[in-house]
Amino acid sequence: MSSSFGFSRSLPEEFLLLCMLHNVGAIASEKSLTIEEICKWTLMEASALRVHLQKLTELGYVQLIKAEGVDKYHVTPSGITKVLTLYS
Repeated sequence: MSSSFGFSRSLPEEFLLLCMLHNVGAIASEKSLTIEEICKWTLMEASALRVHLQKLTELGYVQLIKAEGVDKYHVTPSGITKVLTLYS
C-alpha cells in the first residue's frame, strides 16, 4: 500500500487501510466500496484486503454491507474515531 497518506509505515497495515477508507470518504453505507474499488486505491491483493477487512470488521471499525448482491465496506463511527486518534 502506498504510504502517501502521511502515516508511518510502522502502523499495522489494517490501520493504514482504515485511514485510506476514511480519507477517500467511505464513511457511510451509501459511500461503501467494493473489494475491487479498494484494490485500486491501495494496490493490495484482494486476498490480503479480505484478511484486513475481516479484522477491522471484528474490531467494529469497518462495516460490511450487501448492496445489490455485492459486498461493500465502509468505516463505522468507531473507525472514524480511531482514525482521528491516529492524527493526534
